[in-house]
Amino acid sequence: MIPFIAVIGGSGYYVLNARDTRLLQSEGYAVGSPLVCVFYFLLNVVGPCSLEGFCSSFKFRFMIPRNHFLWGQNCVLVAIAMWSLVTVRAAAPKKPAHPSAKPSPKAAKRAAGSAAQKAKPAVSHAFLEENCLGCHDAETKKGGLNLAALKLNLNDARNFAAWTKVHDRVLSGEMPPKSKLSLQQRAAFTKPIAAALMAAEQAQLAANGRAVWRRLNRYEYENTVRDLLQAPWLQLKDMLPEDGEAYRFNKVGEALDVSHVQMARYLNAADYALRAVMANRVAQPATINKRYYTREEGAFAGAIDLGGPLVRRTIAVLGTQADKDFMVPKTPMTVGAADPQRREQEGMGVVVSTYEPTEIHWGRFRAPVAGRYKLRFSTHSIWIGPESAERWWLPDFSKISPGRRTEPITIYSDKDPRILRKLGSFDAQPQPTTQELDVYLLAGESIRPDAARLFRARPPEFRNPLAEKDGMPGVSFRWMEVEGPLFNQWPSAGHKLLFSDLPLKPLEKNRAEVTSSNPQTDASRLLRTFLQRAYRRPVNDADVARFLPVVSKASEAGYSFSDAMIAGYTAVLCSPGFLYLEEKPGRLDGYALASRLSYFLWNSPPDDTLRALAANGQLAQPKVLRAQTERLLNDKKSGRFIEAFLDYWLDLRRIAANDADETLYPDYQLDDLLLESSLGETQEFFAELLRRNLGVKNIAASDFAMLNERLATHYGVPGDIHGVTLRRVTLPPDSPRGGLLTQASVLKVTANGTSTSPVLRGAWIMERVLGQPSPPPPPGVGSVEPDIRGATTIREQLAKHTADPSCASCHRNIDPAGFALESFDVMGGWRENYRSLGTTQSDKSQRIKGVGRNGSTFTFYAGPPVNSSGQLPDGRTFKDVRELKQLLAKNDVQLARNLAKQLLIYSTGTAIRFADRDAMETILTRARPSGYGVRTLVHEIVQSRLFQTK
Repeated sequence: MIPFIAVIGGSGYYVLNARDTRLLQSEGYAVGSPLVCVFYFLLNVVGPCSLEGFCSSFKFRFMIPRNHFLWGQNCVLVAIAMWSLVTVRAAAPKKPAHPSAKPSPKAAKRAAGSAAQKAKPAVSHAFLEENCLGCHDAETKKGGLNLAALKLNLNDARNFAAWTKVHDRVLSGEMPPKSKLSLQQRAAFTKPIAAALMAAEQAQLAANGRAVWRRLNRYEYENTVRDLLQAPWLQLKDMLPEDGEAYRFNKVGEALDVSHVQMARYLNAADYALRAVMANRVAQPATINKRYYTREEGAFAGAIDLGGPLVRRTIAVLGTQADKDFMVPKTPMTVGAADPQRREQEGMGVVVSTYEPTEIHWGRFRAPVAGRYKLRFSTHSIWIGPESAERWWLPDFSKISPGRRTEPITIYSDKDPRILRKLGSFDAQPQPTTQELDVYLLAGESIRPDAARLFRARPPEFRNPLAEKDGMPGVSFRWMEVEGPLFNQWPSAGHKLLFSDLPLKPLEKNRAEVTSSNPQTDASRLLRTFLQRAYRRPVNDADVARFLPVVSKASEAGYSFSDAMIAGYTAVLCSPGFLYLEEKPGRLDGYALASRLSYFLWNSPPDDTLRALAANGQLAQPKVLRAQTERLLNDKKSGRFIEAFLDYWLDLRRIAANDADETLYPDYQLDDLLLESSLGETQEFFAELLRRNLGVKNIAASDFAMLNERLATHYGVPGDIHGVTLRRVTLPPDSPRGGLLTQASVLKVTANGTSTSPVLRGAWIMERVLGQPSPPPPPGVGSVEPDIRGATTIREQLAKHTADPSCASCHRNIDPAGFALESFDVMGGWRENYRSLGTTQSDKSQRIKGVGRNGSTFTFYAGPPVNSSGQLPDGRTFKDVRELKQLLAKNDVQLARNLAKQLLIYSTGTAIRFADRDAMETILTRARPSGYGVRTLVHEIVQSRLFQTK
C-alpha cells in the first residue's frame, strides 16, 4: 500500500508530469491539485534540502488509491521526509564517531594526526626487526600483515585497527609465538603505541562523542508508543522492518539507518496506534461478563465426530465422568439454560493438544475492542481408559475418571489466519477449578487453549506416547468467562492526550468524532501538550510551529478536525525529535541521561519521575542516579530490558528457527511447551542474577536452575517439580546443568535442528560468554558437517580438518569448549551416544524405538559414543562439561569484562574503544568486592563516564 507518487531528491523536488498523471488516473489513482498544493506548501515552509550520509539517495516513490488514505496522511509523509532531513542535518553528526570512519571536524583530524606524528618515532623498529618481521614482512606477510610497510597513520580506520591488534597481541604474549620476552620488554614496545592510539581516539571522541545519533529500534518504538498512549496492548514491532545490527546488537546508530521503506512503515504504525486509542463512540463500550460454554462452541462440539483417528476427536464429559446420556442417539449437545446446574457440569475433553484438525477455541467470542480483559477458565484433567487390553493405546471414551495429575494449559489469542500470541498458562487440576488470567487483547481476537503436554497426532501413524496399559491422560474444558473490556476511564488516557476534553459528536452507525469550536487555537494547544509528552526534552514554540501547518493544510482541504490532528500527531511520531535519541558530544544533559537510563533498563522512555529529576538537574548526582537505577530495576518494566538484551546477546530471538529434525528427533516435534519453557528459563535465570546480585561465575556454572516440570523432565532433574510455573531449583551436586551453557535455549540456537557442531558452539562460547571472538575462516575453507549415518564422529572429522596449520591456530581456541557441549543434542537433551540413521554394527540392541510427540513410531540407532573431553589453550584439561564449567567459572574477571562490554554496547549504542579501556577497568575494579554481581555491574556501568557521556 503506497501513499502517493512523488520523488524527493537530495536537492529538491518535482511533481508528476502530465503523462504520469494520466497514466495513474487510468489505473484508478487519485492525482490532482491537493498533491501539487502539498509540494508547494512544503517548498515554501521547509525549502529544498540535502543531508550527506543520512539521505543522499532519500527518495520516495508513492501512490495513493482513490478514497483509500486520508489527506492528512498524504501531507504527513512528505512533511516528515523533508523536515526530517533539515532537522537531522542540523543536529546529527555526519559521520560515525569511531576510528572506523573518518572524523568530520577538521580540528579532530588535525589533533589525531598530530598525536600520530608525535608517536611515530617511538615505535621500536628494532623490536619489530628482531621479533616480528620474520613472519610479517613484505615477502612472508603471514596473516596478511606486513609490518615492514605499516606506517603509523591513525586517521585511517584500517591502520588504527592494525596497530591496535599489534598492541594487544604483543602485550598479551600471544605474539610473537613461543617467545621468551618478559612483560617489561613487551610493555616497553607497546606503551608508545598505546599513547598514540589513545591520543588519536580521544581527539576524535572530544569532537564527535562515542556514538552517533541513533533512532529507536523496533522494540523501543513499540514500547515508547505504548507508554505515550498508555496502551500496553499495541502490537507495532512487527509492522516495522528488521533493524540493522552492529557489535551483535540492534542498538548501534551506525546500523540503524532510515530508508523510505522505514518511513512508510513508521507512518502506518503511527497512524494505526493513534486511531486505535481514539474514542470512536460517545458512550463507553459496555463491559461484558459472559460465559462461553464449550458444548455450545462449534470448534469444541463439532470435533466430536471428527474423521480420522479416534484420538483426534473431542469427548463429552459430565463432571469428571463420561456423559453417557449424551451417547443416546439424537441427544442435544447441551441442556443449555434449561438446566443450569447440569450445564455447569458439561465439558468437552481431549487427549491431544490443540493442532489441526483438532483446533479447539472459543470462536463465539471476539474481542469487541482492543484493551484489558479478565479471562476465567473452568477446566480439569481426566483419565480415559483403554479400548481393550490388546489395543491399550486406543481410548474408550465411555471410561472416564478424574485425572491422575495436573496438566499444563497454555492460553493463546487467535486472530485469522492462525496468528497466535501467548497470553499465559496455568495447571488444570484433577478436580474442576477456575483459573483467571488478566490479559490485553486486540480487536477481533478469540481465545485458543492448548493442553500443552499432550501429543499432536500426525500422519501416517497414530500412537499416543503418553498412553499406558490402563489408559491415557486428557483434559476437559467446561467454559470460559470473559469480563471486559475494562476501562480505568472513558475516553481512554490515550484519547485524552490527543484531544483533551473536546466534545465527541455522534455520527451514524454508533460512531463519533471530536469537534472543536476554535480549531486553530485547539490545534496549537493540543499539539503542544502532545509534543511535551512525546519528546523527551523541553518543547519550544518552534517545535509546535513546525507541525501546525500540517494540521492547517489538512483542515483547509476539508478533512475533519480529528483527522487533521491525527495527521499532525503522525508527523510527530515519525519525526527526528521522537525517533532519535538526542545526545550531544560531551557530558549528557539531564534529559539525555534520563532517556539513556530508561532505554537501558526499561527499553522505553523515561517516566514522570525521571523527567522531573532531569528538569531540576538532580539526576546526574551519583546518589540520585543510583537510587533511580535501583527503582527501574525493581519495576516490572525491567522485564523489557531482560527480554531485549538476551534476544541479541544470546540470540534468543532465533529460538523458533531450525525445528528439530522429525526423523532423528521426533520426540521434540511440535513441543511448544518445551520451546516456551526453555526461553522462559533463560530469561528467569538472568532475572534471578539481577534480583539477588549473584556473581558472574553463575553464567558459567551455577548450583541452581529455573525449572518447571517440563524442563525438569527434559533435564532429568529429580525432585518434586510439578506444574508449568518456572521456579528456582537447587541442582544435584553431580548435575551437568547450571549456568547458561547447558540451558536448552542456548543449546538450541547453537544447533541446526539435525546435528550439533563443536565449532559453532565453541565459537559461541568464546564470543558471547568469554568475549574472545575468533577471526573468520580463511577464504575457501569449507565447514565440517557431522555424519548423521554414524560412520565417523565429528571429532574425527575435525582432526582431519585442522591438520592444516592455518585452521589449527583458530580451532585450538574454539573447539575445546564446543567438544564439552557435545554431550547435549539439538534441543539440549543429555546424550551418551550420537543418534544416527544407520549403523555398521550388527548388534540389534543398538536400535532404539519409540513414539514421538507427533504420534508416529520412530527408530534410530545409537551411534558412536560422545567424547566431551578437551584441553583449553592454556593447557588445562577437562573430561566433561562439568569440569569445563568449573574452569570457566574460575575466570570470573573475563566473564565480568565480557558481560560489562555487552551491557555497555546495549546501553550506550556503541562499541568499547581503545580509549574506553581504562574506564572499563574502573567498572570492574568497583564491582570486584561483590564478586562481580550482575546488579552491581549494572550500577557501576550507569555511574561510569562511558554511560554518562555521548
